Amino acid sequence: MLRSILSLILITLSTSSEADTLYVPNDHKTIQTAIDAAKAGDTILVFAGTYNERIQLKPGIVVRSFGNNTHGAIGIKRAEVTIIDGGGKAGEEPGVLMAEGSSLDGFSITRIGLFDQAVWKKHFDSQGEELGDDEGAVQAEGTIPAVSIHGLTCTVLNNIVHHNGDVGIAITGSEGERKVPLVADNVSYRNLGGGIGVADLAQPIIRGNSCYENLRAGIGCRNSNPIILGNKCFNNIRAGIGCREGARPIVRENECYRNRRAGIGIRTKRTAPVVENNECYENEMAGIGNRDGAEPTIRNNQCFKNKMAGIGSDGSRSLIVGNECRENLMAGIGLTGKAKATLQNNKCIENKLVAVGVTQGSTATICGNHFSRTGGMPPIIAVRDGSTATIQNNVIQGGGVAAVLVQGNVRLNDNIFVGTGAKQGNAVWAWEGSSVIVSDNAFDGYRAAVNASKSTMIVTGNTIERFQRTAIIVKDSQRPAHVYGNKATTVDPQAKVVDVQGPSGVVESNKLLNGA
Repeated sequence: MLRSILSLILITLSTSSEADTLYVPNDHKTIQTAIDAAKAGDTILVFAGTYNERIQLKPGIVVRSFGNNTHGAIGIKRAEVTIIDGGGKAGEEPGVLMAEGSSLDGFSITRIGLFDQAVWKKHFDSQGEELGDDEGAVQAEGTIPAVSIHGLTCTVLNNIVHHNGDVGIAITGSEGERKVPLVADNVSYRNLGGGIGVADLAQPIIRGNSCYENLRAGIGCRNSNPIILGNKCFNNIRAGIGCREGARPIVRENECYRNRRAGIGIRTKRTAPVVENNECYENEMAGIGNRDGAEPTIRNNQCFKNKMAGIGSDGSRSLIVGNECRENLMAGIGLTGKAKATLQNNKCIENKLVAVGVTQGSTATICGNHFSRTGGMPPIIAVRDGSTATIQNNVIQGGGVAAVLVQGNVRLNDNIFVGTGAKQGNAVWAWEGSSVIVSDNAFDGYRAAVNASKSTMIVTGNTIERFQRTAIIVKDSQRPAHVYGNKATTVDPQAKVVDVQGPSGVVESNKLLNGA
């Protein structure tokens, strides 16, 4: 008898815990009434149609559109035809409010708030110049997202979020709790906020999404630590991916292109993302831009054909390693506004202005890089405006007016300089007021290895080939010039190694070798 009672109890418990599938509109006319009737573990399958409602999920339930994952014109087909429509009116509730352990899979979520095409176009045309920092951003006052995730571990995937009045998908965290929502394979476009926004200590995984034509960043994070992996962000009015206000994301293997501002934009103090293995191209500003005291690590990225620098740093402290910056319309890598940076093992090739620009009192350590350009007038490296640079163990090919132009404080040692020979500019051109040490470099194919005027110069231990008439020229030094231990090779019998005019210190042991 007791055994029978126990068996009955077990059967009852097993039956009550079984997950159910609820169908909309067959079992329930609206998605919300199905949610209200569901329990944790249940799945709600929603057939194609337009559902004029805003929904609030319950813990542990799955809300999924009916069908397979066949691709359509924008996203998957089932998401294109299963629509949650907020009516285009202002309201205090998000289009979809997620719950702990819940899943939203395969819907179009649209018209949550008013989308104004004229507003969108105005800011698109101006590159968002009039947008305030908080307008349309996550947690801004009055922001109503299309999809809201607050302090949860949940899943949002395969959705199409578009033409909403604020941010598309908003993710916020909570103090003292580690929650890791997954936001994957969604399309978020043409929203009057960001495509996906992360704030307030949130730690989501944002993977494989397409975010485009949003009023702000395609993906934006502030004061948060997301993993942003393998997304496409393009044609957004602000950056493709934006990081600020102490955010420390991992930004990896994303494709950011044709955004109205930077491909990846990083700003404000304590913002310290790791940005690696991304492609940033054809953006209206920098491929990767950082400013205002940010501290990014930028490594192994491809930045090409951007309208400003491949990588630009304005007043930030950055580690820039292993990147390739090519065919950008300004610098390959540009430092300004008292920026501080280490540049190591980068390739800057065929950039229109300079491979590297160090300006406005910036400081750079430039080691082990490859810089080249064929043709053009600007220098390969420009250190200007009293800036400071250590340039060591690099390969520098080409030049323009100079391979390295100096208007500041520079130490050049153990570099290889390769010019074109005929009519090539100077390898090192030092302007008035500069302080330059040039030691143990190899120069080949420049008008002169060093041409300095009204500067403080130490030139020692260099080898020089294929120069025109005079290898080292120093005029009117501010302090006695020291030029010693250099070797120059030429077939010109009238050539000389050194021409020092004005104050001189140690000028000796410079050898002219016959290259015949």
